[in-house]
Amino acid sequence: MFLILFPIFLFLILILSIHFKGSPFFFQKRPGKSNVVFDIMKFKTMKDSIDEQGITHSDEHRITWLGSLVRKTSLDEIPQLINVLKGDMSLVGPRPLLPEYLPLYSSEQIKRHSVKPGVTGWAQINGRNAISWSKKFEYDIWYAQNLSLSLDLKILFATLWNVVRGKGVSQKGHVTVGRFTGGN
Repeated sequence: MFLILFPIFLFLILILSIHFKGSPFFFQKRPGKSNVVFDIMKFKTMKDSIDEQGITHSDEHRITWLGSLVRKTSLDEIPQLINVLKGDMSLVGPRPLLPEYLPLYSSEQIKRHSVKPGVTGWAQINGRNAISWSKKFEYDIWYAQNLSLSLDLKILFATLWNVVRGKGVSQKGHVTVGRFTGGN
C-alpha cells in the first residue's frame, strides 16, 4: 500500500513543506497495544500557533485551508503506513488516542488496547469523528473481540468509500473531535 501511495506521499511532503515553511510531519505520543506508547506520524495540518502565555491556540484557529483539505481526504494518515511497517500499528484496529486518556478509561474501555491500533477501524466506518465517545469505544471493543481477515477487508473497503464521500471527518462544532473526559 505504501508503494502505491508513495508518489502522493512525496508530493505532499513537498507541498506541505512549502505551505508550513518547515517539516510537513506531525509527531505525537499515542498508546498502542497493551498501552505501550509510540510516536505516531501524520502529515501536518495545523500551524504551530501559541498565545502570549505560551498556550496553544484552538484547532479551529490553527488549521489551514490546505490542512483542512488534507484532513477531509484523509491524506494526513498516509505517514501512519510507516508506523504499520515499524509494527506499532496495523492497517485496521481501534484508532490510537491520546496517552492522557489512559487513566480515564473504564475497565471495559481499556479493552480497546488488547489489539494493535489501526490506521482505520470499525468505529471509523461507522461514524468516524461524528459519533459519541461511548459509541466509538463500543465499536472499538467489538472489533477487538471479533477480529478476522474478512472483517478487516470489509473495513478497508468501507474506509475507501467513506474517504471518497468525506463522511464523518469531524464532530459537530469541532475541527475533528472533542476531547474525551472520561465516562461514557
